[in-house]
This record gives sequence, C-alpha cells and structure tokens, in this order.
Amino acid sequence: MTELRRRGGGGDPDSTENISDKEADGDDRLVFPSEGEGEMEGDSKADTPDVPPSADNTPQCLNKALEGLSSRWKNWWIRGILSLTMIIGFFLIIYLGPIMLIFVVMSVQIKCFHEIITIGYRVYHSYDLPWFRTLSWYFLICVNYFFYGETVADYFGALVQREEPLQFLVRYHRFISFALYLAGFCMFVLSLVKKHYRLQFYMFAWTHVTLLIVVTQSHLVIQNLFEGMIWFIVPISIVICNDIMAYLFGFFFGRTPLIKLSPKKTWEGFIGGFFATVVFSFFFAYLLSQYQYFVCPVEYNSETNRFAVECEPSNLFMIQEYTLPAVVQNAVRWKTVNLYPFQIHSIALSSFASLIGPFGGFFASGFKRAFKIKDFADTIPGHGGIMDRFDCQYLMATFVHVYIASFIRGPNPSKVLQQLLVLQPEQQLSIFNTLRNHLREKGMLPPAVEEAQ
Repeated sequence: MTELRRRGGGGDPDSTENISDKEADGDDRLVFPSEGEGEMEGDSKADTPDVPPSADNTPQCLNKALEGLSSRWKNWWIRGILSLTMIIGFFLIIYLGPIMLIFVVMSVQIKCFHEIITIGYRVYHSYDLPWFRTLSWYFLICVNYFFYGETVADYFGALVQREEPLQFLVRYHRFISFALYLAGFCMFVLSLVKKHYRLQFYMFAWTHVTLLIVVTQSHLVIQNLFEGMIWFIVPISIVICNDIMAYLFGFFFGRTPLIKLSPKKTWEGFIGGFFATVVFSFFFAYLLSQYQYFVCPVEYNSETNRFAVECEPSNLFMIQEYTLPAVVQNAVRWKTVNLYPFQIHSIALSSFASLIGPFGGFFASGFKRAFKIKDFADTIPGHGGIMDRFDCQYLMATFVHVYIASFIRGPNPSKVLQQLLVLQPEQQLSIFNTLRNHLREKGMLPPAVEEAQ
C-alpha cells in the first residue's frame, strides 16, 4: 500500500512539527486523491486497500441442479432457497423460546463483529499491527459484559437476591465494567509502535465504531424482546419481508435505478416493497396479537428458574372499535372496524422498515464499495455474510426501542419490583412505609385494613 503524505504549504508555522510527524509516521500513511482527482481516481485500486474477494461456497448439489440456468436466474433460485431455509430456522428458534432467541442474537452479534473486524485486519495485515485482533475481541467482551450485566440487574432481580456473588457483581457492575475497559485502553497505549501510530489509531476507531454499530444495537434487540416477543418478531419479520418483496418487485419489474451506492436497487422494488410490507405487517400483527405467548412481557420466574410469558394482555392487544373517516366509509360502506391497536402501530413500524430501513443497507453498500468487496463474508450462499443480512435489522432495532420508549412503554411494575428486591432491607422498609402512607391518602387502604396491619 502506498504512503500518505501530508500536503501542506511552505509557510505553515507548525512545519517543523509536521516534518517530525512525517518521520515518525511515514510508513503508515495512506494516499488519498486530491479534490480534482476525486471522480477519476477515487475508486482506483491504488487508493483502496486490497481485500481478497469472497469465495463461492454454494453447495455442489445446488450448483449441479441449477447449472443449466443463466447466472441471473441461478442467483434468484439460490437466494430463494436459502431465504426460505433461514425463515424456517427463524420460526423454529422462536418456538424454542426467549432464552434461545437471546443466544441467537448474541451469536449473530459476534459473527457480525468478526466479519467487520476481519475486513480491517485484511486491509492492514501487511503492517502486522501488534495486538489489534486481541484488543478488538477484548473490547467486545468488555462491552458485552457491561450490557448483559445491565440486563441481569434489570430483569433478574430475584435471582440476584438469592446469589451473594451476583449481588456483589451487580452492586459494583459499572465500576467493574469501567475497570475492564480501562485495562484494554492501557494495553492499547502500551502496544503503540513507532511508524504505526496513525494506523493503530485508525484500527482503534474501527473497533469502537464496530462496537457501536453491532453490540449496542444488539443490546436494544434484547431489550425489545423483554417487552414482549411480538416486539422482537414483528420488526425482524417486516424487514425480512421488505427485503424479499423489494427484491422480487425489482427483479421482475425494476427499470429505474434508485441510488448509485446500490446499482441493482430500483424505484419499482422500493415502492412495491413498501406496499407489500405494510399489508404483511398489518395482518401478521393481527395474527400474533391473539396469543399471550407473543404479547406478554418476558419475565424471569425465580421459582421455576424459567422465563414466563403469561399475563393479562394490555389494551394494546385487546380488540378495539374504531370509527372510519367519512371518505373511507363512503368507499367501503363500513362505519366502524374492529382492530388491535398494535395493528396501527405495525403500520408505523413497517413504514420505517420500508422507507428508512433500506438506508442501513445503503450505508453497508457504501462501506463495501469503499473497500471494493461484494459482501462482508461468504457465510450464506447467494446472500453474503451475516452482516449483509442484518445491516437493516440493527437500524430497525434502534427505531423500535425508541418507539416503545416514546409511545408505548408505561411504568413496568415487574421491573420496579426487581429493582426493589436488590435494595437493602432498611431501604425496602422505607419505601414500604412511604407507599403505605401514599395509599392511605388516596383512600385505597381502609381503616380496618390499617388496624389489622
């Protein structure tokens, strides 16, 4: 890889410092084209690190069965078969319950992190940067320890109360997390090597941005899951639906390019995917809203040591009667309709998944074009890597989390109780007395009950 040279004028008062920087960092600089060269040379091989192309790992039996087809239709069938297989696997995992979903989310997160970090490692492998991969994985462990520790403190209070070692870890969780991160930070500083300073800081930033994109949003996926499996299943399903329908509409009807970052994306696929996704989400939300297993918050039962999904469904999942606007009444001859309120929310979710969600894919496309790679990896034949399938899912997870916090979530009695159980007995008694006095003032504790107590 060629070197990056600082392009400065001769009259710079800091020229002496600049020269010393060149001597210190001379071998780790990358050449970027000047502004005038941007369009002509910005994508040249000399300016982009060399990343090996992904290998074709399509099963031989599938290649043999489709060998008579053109590459376009061959890719269509491969994507279709693998998509159907993944969808079946997804619903099988849902059947296995919340704990399995959490493990799957964590596995996907680790694989996505591995794919992005591997690209960085391949790009700068020739420099043999010390401790880059080791520190990257160490920071992944630290961040996961922080987020999963927060989850344990929030949702497993009864379990924490029973186990003394867990009480210590929860009480000092944030300090321990910070200490672990600080150790990694010091290890990075100690690993700095002359002539590689700039590249090492590039990779330090690369790792942290990857953690922000992958790990933080994976944590939000799990937070959504604890609100009820429907908040996990519906968003993921509508992103999958939009991806499939946009591909199908684009494949059969696409004529007008949508965006330069993804030349194969078309307006026909974008618009067709939007309408198909909204219709799918509306009816899929109706189906899932009928079952407690999907609508109840996921809670840990300390008596059975299992997750429980039993509750009295909230009004969000109770049939409500809605009066239609006059214009719609004249068109369909109905005055009212019976819907689950969640179906209305599903329209907002599907609209985001169809209109804004694809920008997560465009962002990933821009990243891949920057490094001249087709896919993040070759894990799934016809689809690329795991990150290629989840680039839109992470953006969707963040939106769902914000949407729940802004428009749905009220006080959660179960979560409050879990937090109370972690407090000291004196603190619990103080809260009990305060609550009792508050209920007396509200008239909810009759005198007879007070005397009996």
